[in-house]
Amino acid sequence: MKKVLITKEMTLAEVLNYRKNAAEILMGFGMHCFSCPISQMETVEEASQVHDCDLELLLKKLNEVD
Repeated sequence: MKKVLITKEMTLAEVLNYRKNAAEILMGFGMHCFSCPISQMETVEEASQVHDCDLELLLKKLNEVD
């Protein structure tokens, strides 16, 4: 199966579905409520803004893991 590229437009819920280790990365960026209902609608870009983290670095890390 082809690995899906994580983009800034994806919701956190989608990221968690595509990457089994995404939770660890998100927590490393201070995003601890990825399991809350808002994660179903919040995009990676929106979450990075709320948590004041580097969007490009976050995307890089998410795309490096399985």
